[in-house]
Amino acid sequence: MLYLASSSPRRAELLTQIGVEFTILKVDIDETPQPGEPVADLVLRLSREKAQAARLHLHAMHSDDLILAADTLIHLQGQILGKPDSDSGCCAMLQRLSGRRHQVLTAIALINAAGETWQRCSHNEITFRPLSEPEIKRYCDSTEPLDKAGAYAIQGRAAIFIRRLEGSYSSVMGLPLFETAELLQQAGYELI
Repeated sequence: MLYLASSSPRRAELLTQIGVEFTILKVDIDETPQPGEPVADLVLRLSREKAQAARLHLHAMHSDDLILAADTLIHLQGQILGKPDSDSGCCAMLQRLSGRRHQVLTAIALINAAGETWQRCSHNEITFRPLSEPEIKRYCDSTEPLDKAGAYAIQGRAAIFIRRLEGSYSSVMGLPLFETAELLQQAGYELI
């Protein structure tokens, strides 16, 4: 049995795309960065802590059960952009991203019943074209950006903002499929 420690419909959609059957486990952890914690370390730690929290939540796992967790962070000029908490927060984030290049890091963690953990981190570069105030406002008025890191969804309307993507499209969506398949196969999960 594979458990997905995420309530993200995008992650569920991506796992389904590659033919993986799973059960969703919702977990909440404190996602506060530690002082001076590099963004790559933070995203790896958060994915690992989500997997560990799900493992504790299950109480009893069968020996061949696996838990998959992921976390995605947007990094712009030394700062992490999380999910906007309001329309004004959304507009402020998109104004900062407008015409700039930023990093999207998605880390995954896979843990088995014995607590053995495998991890990967996918680093991606996104370049936004310059955005006008009216289009930022229209986008933020939609429901799309409010639960997204960096206030945008590459698979949605914000696709028209992206001038260049260097890396993995699925990773920017929230689950790097290549790395996920690698970890699952490494843990003995058969794909295809």
